[in-house]
Amino acid sequence: MKWNQQVVKLNNKQIILQAIRDKAPISRADLSQMLGLTKGTISSLVSELIEENLCLESGPGESSGGRRPVMLLFNDRAGYTIGIDVGVNYILGILATLDGDIIRKEKQKTDNKDYQAAVAKMISMISDLRKSVPDSPYGVVGIGIGIPGIVNNEGDILLAPNLGWEHKKLRQEIEKAFSIPVIIENEANAGAYAEKTLGAGQDCDNMVYVSAGIGIGAGFILNGQLFKGANGISGEMGHMSIQYDGLPCPCGNKGCWELYASEHALLMKAKALHPDQDDLSLEDLLNPSESALEAKPLFDEVGTFLGIGITNIANTFNPEKIIIGNRLAMAKEFLTDSILSTVQERSLKNSQTDLQIKFSNLSVYSAALGAAAFGAEHFLAMDLHQKKVNVF
Repeated sequence: MKWNQQVVKLNNKQIILQAIRDKAPISRADLSQMLGLTKGTISSLVSELIEENLCLESGPGESSGGRRPVMLLFNDRAGYTIGIDVGVNYILGILATLDGDIIRKEKQKTDNKDYQAAVAKMISMISDLRKSVPDSPYGVVGIGIGIPGIVNNEGDILLAPNLGWEHKKLRQEIEKAFSIPVIIENEANAGAYAEKTLGAGQDCDNMVYVSAGIGIGAGFILNGQLFKGANGISGEMGHMSIQYDGLPCPCGNKGCWELYASEHALLMKAKALHPDQDDLSLEDLLNPSESALEAKPLFDEVGTFLGIGITNIANTFNPEKIIIGNRLAMAKEFLTDSILSTVQERSLKNSQTDLQIKFSNLSVYSAALGAAAFGAEHFLAMDLHQKKVNVF
């Protein structure tokens, strides 16, 4: 019986905390009315949240008659999270508040095919970010890492084809280095979560995030929840075949979408036209110069292939929004027309009804922000009395 009471108390406490995060500033009376909990329960649990530094009291709010109520705020600086986005040729890290405000960002260009070297670089970056944590009651409460590959429900990396990684226990290695909870997630899932909580997907419950970088992945928000499939490995849309007997893919398949519609595909096409320029980058192609104008047909072709895959997504899932993020989001003005015209021409007319196709407004930070958010949610979902205070 006592255990059941404790579970109810913890659930109520988390509900109250979430309501304060969503609706702040809000009074105790308004919490009671909104959540259907007694004023005594609200008062008691809010006092605990204040004692644990997760909530703050602010000045009095508007009066509806009688004394002006004290308003409650979520203390998003009670702790901080670190989000890491691991790409094929970069590692991007952020230090963020519990509500996703970026305090510091760091990026390193690197070839991540060597797993142990990549782990060492991640540890170094996390250490650097950790040193800049402001004074707070809990310090760094979680580390989230987004990986461009298949990650199961236990956080094991089963396969990251573009990295050449297979059966890696990254979570255990990072936790051993820092003694902080670590969450490993597919980077497209992390990006989808960030778009739902912080970005262009906040206003819809059925959304698909397309992470278009060196490869392509997809994250699904269905009925307001991140959909991961039975084993946590959904979303590998980059390995959807769009060309029968097409180009061979590192995943073992042929004709995969990402071979025709990714940043890597764009750069391969550009290098074929300019074989004397081995170090061409997306930034070079976006540069408003004569060479960038020559690249327009390449963007049109990649945009067409992006539109073909997006058509398949629209016809299959009937989402409200499809959000394109990661590196190719920087090429929005070069890709929009070819993507939209392809989807309009090829998708079912009913699938086009109310469908919005947007580019991420979180720029290249979607995956890192989502990974950091996973760390924050894990911290806030724990039994608040079992939290370990870390002060750096």
